[in-house]
Amino acid sequence: WDETHFGKMGSYYINRTFFFDVHPPLGKMLIGLAGYLSGYDGTFPFQKPGDRYEQHNYVGMRGFCAFLGSCLVPFAYLIVLELSKSLPAALLAAFVLIFDTGCITLSQYILLDPILMFFLMGAVLSMVKCNSCADRPFSASWWFWLSLTGVNLAGAMGVKFVGLFVVLLVGLNTIYDLWDLLGNLSLSLVMFGKHLLARVLCLILLPLALYAAMFAVHFTVLNKSGPGDGFFSSAFQSQLIGNNLHNVSVPEHLAYGSVVTMKNLRMAGGYLHSHWHLYPEGIGARQQQVTAYLHKDLNNLWIIKKHDSDTADLSDPSSPVEFVRHGDIIRLEHKETSRNLHSHQHEAPLTRKHFQVTGYGINGTGDSSDFWRIEVVGRKAGKLIKVLRSQVRLTHVATGCILGSSGKTLPKWGWEQVEVTCTPYLKESPNSLWNFEDHINPKLPNISLDVLKPSFAEMLLESHMVMIRDNEVTSKPWHWPINYQGLRFSGVNETDYRVYLLGNPVIWWLNLVTIGLYLLIAVSTAVALKRGVQLTTELKELSRVVLRGGGQITLGWLLHYFPFFMMGRVLYFHHYFPAMLFSSMLTGITWDALLKFCAGFLSPSTTARKVYRGGFLTLVLLITYSFYLFHPLSYGMIGPMASDPSSPMAGLRWMDSWEF
Repeated sequence: WDETHFGKMGSYYINRTFFFDVHPPLGKMLIGLAGYLSGYDGTFPFQKPGDRYEQHNYVGMRGFCAFLGSCLVPFAYLIVLELSKSLPAALLAAFVLIFDTGCITLSQYILLDPILMFFLMGAVLSMVKCNSCADRPFSASWWFWLSLTGVNLAGAMGVKFVGLFVVLLVGLNTIYDLWDLLGNLSLSLVMFGKHLLARVLCLILLPLALYAAMFAVHFTVLNKSGPGDGFFSSAFQSQLIGNNLHNVSVPEHLAYGSVVTMKNLRMAGGYLHSHWHLYPEGIGARQQQVTAYLHKDLNNLWIIKKHDSDTADLSDPSSPVEFVRHGDIIRLEHKETSRNLHSHQHEAPLTRKHFQVTGYGINGTGDSSDFWRIEVVGRKAGKLIKVLRSQVRLTHVATGCILGSSGKTLPKWGWEQVEVTCTPYLKESPNSLWNFEDHINPKLPNISLDVLKPSFAEMLLESHMVMIRDNEVTSKPWHWPINYQGLRFSGVNETDYRVYLLGNPVIWWLNLVTIGLYLLIAVSTAVALKRGVQLTTELKELSRVVLRGGGQITLGWLLHYFPFFMMGRVLYFHHYFPAMLFSSMLTGITWDALLKFCAGFLSPSTTARKVYRGGFLTLVLLITYSFYLFHPLSYGMIGPMASDPSSPMAGLRWMDSWEF
């Protein structure tokens, strides 16, 4: 399963090979580091699930993830203990995570999830520990926990962007604390300012600095050309050893008579390309095809000419150099076929309401539909155009449409290259932006591309734009809490050794029931307190735990679950696991409070204690026995599928949607 992705990315770090991924780099860097330190040499190909590791030392990477996954149990125990001050509540939360088949499965392979959840739970633990030091602000322990919260926030964000949810949780907790301090009239405004600055330093500036540092290490380590090059701009690629743009020298500013290649800024948008083949009958005008091609090729070369005169004289070494400027009207002549880049109001081959782009004319002689206005994003008229760095837009003078790559693959008649169109919709997007990559002009001095080297800030921004742009549902969020459907980790048939990611059904359904139960208890408690119902000291403290401690955990569950309903990307079952950690902790707090409430109404105290202990023991036995039943899901099954009555797992397929 995903070991083929994240194990391979660990190998890329060991080999220093540049790659692209939609997630920030910390998780993969740590996997690579664990492999490197444990003797893995980065040579296993990670081609498909089920491939044998043979002599390759993969144990260090799996062991690292398993260790971080194991830490979730003590983290949950300590968080619940801090919030509830109840040992049984903390133990129950720990038991729930220890005996959940889903957490075990997700933690024992080379995946990002255990690393993400480690930092997430670390941030929550640090936050509640810092809250417990509120009575001694600016003490060593207060600074330690506040700083550690910031470190863990940076870690969570550095593994996956969903780390933003725990940032939001800590942010809301901080706002609540500051609002509370503002209402404390014994606190001077100067002291309040110190509290505010401490939180800005530890919870904003420290995480941002660490997050940027991760990318600095990422860019430094991955300095060799690799499979991720094509997703990034030409200037970015020029920094990679082995890339054809590395250490190359080209003229810096565009001039008439220059021979150039143009790269579309859309991810994998390709180079502007043409060839002798014509559009087939019935596909717009039967003129020469213009496409976007993802590879280097002589058919990507174009000559920049003035719109109103021939440029033959510009090849004369004695003629003066004339630079192309923002706002100029130009022609682009295809070097190999001598046809001009052309557009007209015929419809594009694939994209409706876009205009067709063709190669037209003979030996550079065409008509007024070959004229394009060249404009640089964010520049004023008359400014020069830089190779690699300037993002340009080509507007067709006759129709007002903009040259762009649609990203759609043409049929076999178009050699399965990418469709180029002229769009009448003037919305700014990477599809309609280009930069000049190759640049040949003997009359201009060459400069090293190091002069054009992007700054760290530009590389950081570009890598984030590419990650965000690539995030695109095989699983629906409402399926997750009910454990509706799992994920095959390995093996698909009877002879395979099968591992199936599915939460322990008893635990997951107990967690689901507990959320409803908690809301009922919390509302009842809030109403009772509002109405002035007389409560014993013990029940008052229990009410505080339910409302404050349980409320924080419930907010964490909401923040880590409901945003997925609004996401327009591919979703999987494992995306629910951070939220599941919060619902498991809520189970510990809620059932402990419920049993104590029930015991509080019983007398004598021995009966109350028996009820409380009996309820607690029943829950623990139920959780333990359910793990005994479902543990093969995590540790592997072989033999008939559960849909076969002869399978030892047949009686455990409680839902038809479970495919183990």
